[in-house]
Amino acid sequence: MKYILSIFLIQLSVAMQAQIPDAVYSPRIKTVLLHQAGNQLGVPIMKLGAMGALELHFDDLDANVKNYSYTFQLCNADWTPAILSQFDFIKGFSQQRLNTYRISSIAFTRYTHYQATLPDQNCMPSRSGNYILKVFLNGDTSKLIFTKRMMVWSEAAAITAQIQQPFNGQIFRTHQKIQFKIALNEQLNVVNQFQQIHVVIMQNNRWDNAVTNIRPSFFSRNVLEYNTENDAVFPAGKEWRWLDIRSFRFQSDRVERVKYGATSTEVIVKPDANRSPQRFNFFRDNNGMFTIETTESVNPYWQADYATVNFTFVPGNNSPFPDKDVFIVGQLTNYNLDDSAKMVFNTERGVYERSLFLKTGYYDYCYATVDRNDKKRLPSFEFTEGNYWESENNYTILVYYRPLGGRADELVGVTTVNSLTGRR
Repeated sequence: MKYILSIFLIQLSVAMQAQIPDAVYSPRIKTVLLHQAGNQLGVPIMKLGAMGALELHFDDLDANVKNYSYTFQLCNADWTPAILSQFDFIKGFSQQRLNTYRISSIAFTRYTHYQATLPDQNCMPSRSGNYILKVFLNGDTSKLIFTKRMMVWSEAAAITAQIQQPFNGQIFRTHQKIQFKIALNEQLNVVNQFQQIHVVIMQNNRWDNAVTNIRPSFFSRNVLEYNTENDAVFPAGKEWRWLDIRSFRFQSDRVERVKYGATSTEVIVKPDANRSPQRFNFFRDNNGMFTIETTESVNPYWQADYATVNFTFVPGNNSPFPDKDVFIVGQLTNYNLDDSAKMVFNTERGVYERSLFLKTGYYDYCYATVDRNDKKRLPSFEFTEGNYWESENNYTILVYYRPLGGRADELVGVTTVNSLTGRR
């Protein structure tokens, strides 16, 4: 009993430690992907009990074979670790080794590609909710390599939603409003809707600007309606910029030139101008995400190459933004507002510059400014891209439920609505 209690206390203390939900801790790890099986653009959400629903991919630039393993950490709706032992939310072993890997071929950049189908029958989540996938080295969970968000849901709530223009005249042309209704199953024992039901709305699978703590404007028995004017409102942005580097030899329209070295490749992207004064123009995009593809080999995961890609943003009058930093945002930078995504102003050329090490594929991206005096560090497209009500965006609504006396939030409802097809 003392041994079991000590194990529980150790696991509980580890669970209480704050974890960054999406982070890469090794500079040698590149192109971390966690998505629905067979769909690189799919949000990593799976139904409870579904095996093999997700795919994990990543590259190790050390190009040798290492002992990588993974485990799951159950979290609450706000991504704080749940106060539960792993025995309470993992069925089977607490960790699983990554056994599928392949050394790169026909590529200048040498790397080892690791992949896995999740969850495995020997290690799978046993409860619905938010999870952090942790990949670590040599069976030691303190040697974290990276973490990724994923979600497991059990259907106990039906959601209907639509997109509207806000009534507020100041944001009528620049924002999008989500109006939705939640019908809870009677099996959920909801006594206090404000404390037991938690709603999160994501725009284009982004967590950096997700809307939380939304309160229902009306509820009757098991039906909750959300139609407040200021809560579920997002800046609409604009269709994302694109970069097609599925081939380094056949240059696409956004590539200015390519420098071929003996062991490396450098891609110079055509300079990007400020789009905020431009009128809205619709074209199909991937809403900030990217896909790993190649046109010159069979398998893009271990036969694709890497290149240093140079981005340039030209501000108005070739002058830097006062009291603002410029970042390149999108899945290619994991929406992180850190030094790896921060643009550096070149005073001689009067432009912002940033280089990224990217794998062949098709990338969406945008430029955003962050006010240096803003403690929340919220990215804004107002001065670089513009916001237009007509923009096409996907909105994912997540409904969490906390049972009476429960110690973790359960994900009981998920739906996605598109701003074009779900518009009213």
